[in-house]
Order: sequence, then structure tokens, then C-alpha cells
Amino acid sequence: MDTVRFGVVGLGNMGRFHADYMNSLQPAARLGGVCDVDEKRRKEIADKHGGVAAFGTYQELIESGAVDAILIATPHYQHPEIAEMAMDRGLHVLCEKPAAVTVNGARRMNAAHARNPRVQFGMMFQMRTAPIYQKLKSLIDDGELGELSRLTWIVTDWFRTWSYYASGGWRATWKGEGGGVLINQCPHNLDLIPWLTGMMPTRVTGVAHIGKTHPIEVEDDVTAIMEYANGMTGHFVTTTGEAPGTNRLEIAGDRGKVVAENGKLKFFRTRKSVKEVRETSPNMFAKVETWEIDIPFDATPDGHKVITENFIGAIREGKPLLAPGEDGVKQLELGNAMLMAGLSRQAVDLPLDGDKYEAFIQELDRKYGGRKKVVAAPGATGDMASSFKST
Repeated sequence: MDTVRFGVVGLGNMGRFHADYMNSLQPAARLGGVCDVDEKRRKEIADKHGGVAAFGTYQELIESGAVDAILIATPHYQHPEIAEMAMDRGLHVLCEKPAAVTVNGARRMNAAHARNPRVQFGMMFQMRTAPIYQKLKSLIDDGELGELSRLTWIVTDWFRTWSYYASGGWRATWKGEGGGVLINQCPHNLDLIPWLTGMMPTRVTGVAHIGKTHPIEVEDDVTAIMEYANGMTGHFVTTTGEAPGTNRLEIAGDRGKVVAENGKLKFFRTRKSVKEVRETSPNMFAKVETWEIDIPFDATPDGHKVITENFIGAIREGKPLLAPGEDGVKQLELGNAMLMAGLSRQAVDLPLDGDKYEAFIQELDRKYGGRKKVVAAPGATGDMASSFKST
């Protein structure tokens, strides 16, 4: 295939963004069509890009013959149905995060790809292209840390105001987004955990809160603990209500620990194996000699466009994907398990029982749905100037 014709499904902020750079990828790819339920919006974007074909439904786009691949940028709940139809019609699929709202949805997408192995299926996990995480992964893959023993990620720099949640009726609702901070803000963090470590936990426990700092119907504060088969422990702390926030990732192993924070990567390298010193030193209070090293990494291009270019390379030349579509289920499995464990205050074993989780969030919708109420903030103007009143 000389030129991949892309169709962008969903023309909100992310869909517009992807459509805007697509023609810059010629001759490898170009924008072949756009799709959105809003007629004015799709006409505006189509005209902006040379009058490409515009469609009101994803079914029309998929059946049109105008595109070879689609990029899905619709609301979360629609991702599986669009991806399944596209792959069954022989189209390549690149999907914005998250793959779905529930692990069952992501599993259906993976099953569709298994039925259609000749098409490419990728996820827009662009944080995998960030040089700092590329370098961190290479250190782990090369065995520089030895066997991993602990992962701790404090990611509380997702501060959001009440006006943010008031900016859209779908925001922070079970029916609109299917969750809160875990499904909206944290998919990339949750993707990076298994991608970096090469492991999924076997059990998750935690504490989560519905509307702890915002009058919303979904979670905005989560603390989770992950248990791994090799004995490693993981911690994940996130919220949209804390300031100043922290974004600090620590991964410890038998040869020290690596810390990623403030755009820097530090390796606290132990001169000897921690296990060896722990088990053989005659000194009851032995100090493990440690070298603090600033790890350099190249300022290579990263981001959404890199993932798209890689996806095009997979279609045209069979290049390996940086973010295979099947990996989308891992991020969802972690997020679903954290939410279920945190709100139920009960441990959740992995692989996650998808049917139990479906029933769980349906019950959350019945219990909390409709609690988000939007009213104009005193003295506020403009579309974003809104606040909430609890019921």
C-alpha cells in the first residue's frame, strides 16, 4: 500500500488534532475522510482539509471505501463497537485511549483482531514514545535493576476545578465517561506500569472515593496496592483534588532504584546485589554502597504523531507496533481492578472477572448517577465558567 487513507471518527479536541496533522504525513498517509454526528463540525473539518469526504455515522465511513484505516477519537463507550466493525470490514484500527470503559469491551476488540489478523490494530499510548520512559524501559529490559521488587507512582498533578467538570454534561458521569480519574486522566500511567515492568499484578487492593473533593458521581481520589507473582509490590496514588501535585515514579530492584521526576531520571545504583548483602553480610547494620547517577536520554521526537507514523509503518512495511491494540486491555484491567477494590474495600484478583465488573459499575450508576449538578458560578461568563451544587 503506497498511501494509507485515514478516516478520523469523532471530531472533538483529539479528533481535530489528529485530522490536522494527517496530511503532513504524505506520501505515506493522508486524510481520506472524517466522521462526526455534528453536521456543522464535520463540514468545517472536511472543508479545512480540502473537501475530504464527510460522514454522519461511523458505519457510513467504514462502508464507504474511502479509507484504509480509521483513527477512533469518539467517547469511550463507542470504541469497541467501532473497532469491531472496522476490523471485520478489513480496515486497520488505531484507537485513542482508553480502549474501552470495561475490560470486557477491550477483550471484544482483541477478539475482533484475532478474527482479522491481517489488519493492524494499535492504541494511541503516546507516552510510550517519551524519551524518559523509553530510557527507563531499556534499563529494566537490560537487567540493570535486577529483579524488580517495588513500584511506586504518586501522580497527583491532575488538579481539576469544579468548573472543569461543569464544562461538559458527559464529564464525570457513569453514563458519559464510565468513571473518573482512572478512566480519564490516568490511562497512560496505567499503561506504562505493565509496559515498563513487563508484568501484570495478580491482586489489587485499595481505597477510592466518589466525589471526595468535587460534587461528581465518579471517583476523584484513589490509592491502590498491587501484588505481583514474583513478590513485587506496587503502589499507585492519584487524585484530581490535590495541589501542588506530584508526579514521581520509583522502581526498585536488586541493584538499586530508578526515580523519574521533574523530567529527570536518576539511578541509585547499588555496587552489589541487595539480596547478596542482605543475606551474607556479617554486619547487622550494613550500608549498601550506592552510586547516584543522572541517566541521560536523547531528546527524540515523541507524542501522538510518532505513534501514528509507527502505525503507518506497520501497515506499509510490517514494522512492529510501539503500542499494539491488545495492550489496551492491560490498562483497563488495572484501572477497573483499582476502582472495584477501592470502592468495595475488597481485594480483586487478576485476571479480572469482566462480568462482575460490568455489574459493579451498573450498580454504581444506579447508586450515584445523577448526583452531578451543574449551575452557573456567581459572576462567571463563558462556556467554561460553571460550577456545581451538590444534591
